[in-house]
Amino acid sequence: MKLSKKDTTLNEQDALQDLLDCEKLLMNYYAVALTEGSSVPFRKQILKHYTAHAETQFRVFEQMLDRGYYEVQPAPKMAIDQNVEKFDKIKKQLAI
Repeated sequence: MKLSKKDTTLNEQDALQDLLDCEKLLMNYYAVALTEGSSVPFRKQILKHYTAHAETQFRVFEQMLDRGYYEVQPAPKMAIDQNVEKFDKIKKQLAI
């Protein structure tokens, strides 16, 4: 069975999700390249690309949020406070 273009067209939500996933993946690749880069010009170029993709990723995320395609649950204050305390302890342990 051959699919037609009509059968394979993404709706807006799927297209935005695909774009968001691609931007996140690109950011991961650039992060690896940045940590492996051994020359200043190369690292500067990679950082420039990483920053550009971070901006694009966030704009896509905001569009999904505005359209109700991405739901963010606020963290309870107690959970935030517990994590701050946990990482403060780890930070102190590492400083020793």
